[in-house]
Amino acid sequence: MAPGRLACAVVSELPAPGTVRPVTRWGEPVMHRTLQPVTAFDDELATLVADMVATMYAAEGVGLAASQIGVDRALFVFDCPDDDHVRHSGVVCNPRLTLPSGDDRNLDDADEGCLSFPGAFVPCPRPDWARVDGVDQAGAPVSHEGTGLLARCLQHETDHVYGTVFGDRISTKARRRLAEAQEASAHEFPPDWPVGISAEPHEGDSV
Repeated sequence: MAPGRLACAVVSELPAPGTVRPVTRWGEPVMHRTLQPVTAFDDELATLVADMVATMYAAEGVGLAASQIGVDRALFVFDCPDDDHVRHSGVVCNPRLTLPSGDDRNLDDADEGCLSFPGAFVPCPRPDWARVDGVDQAGAPVSHEGTGLLARCLQHETDHVYGTVFGDRISTKARRRLAEAQEASAHEFPPDWPVGISAEPHEGDSV
């Protein structure tokens, strides 16, 4: 997911960044199907997670799913602020999403962007609170919840695990605006983007 710049405290830690990989774009089959569950918590997974962290930071995102670097595995990484400007970060494999319902459900119609459709943002209504449960890269149970951009990020990244992009959740008119904005900025994002960019932690706003 794609972010905004905020001064934040940090909760949790991610592994050290690995190698920056090209971001996979919408339209590639891996972006539009349910991903395979993570079953092996080994060195290969550790390398994948480190490369996902590096790619997320290089692309100045707040979250990244494995499918966004072309890998068919059900996991994502994130480093994202909540409504209180506290940064939360982590690794979630095989995520399960919980959203409010009934009177507790309030929609936030803020702008949303995606690193796999870079340079474009449009409003996308989503619940203003979310929780994700799963396991980390070592297989240990994890649970993350929050409000604001963090809630949006957790929903956006879990969507990727199940083959949904946020363009699937907006109107036809909004999708046209999104496509026009992306086309106008496409020259800024070559096919191997963000390879060659430093993978430094930041406060971003795309996923």
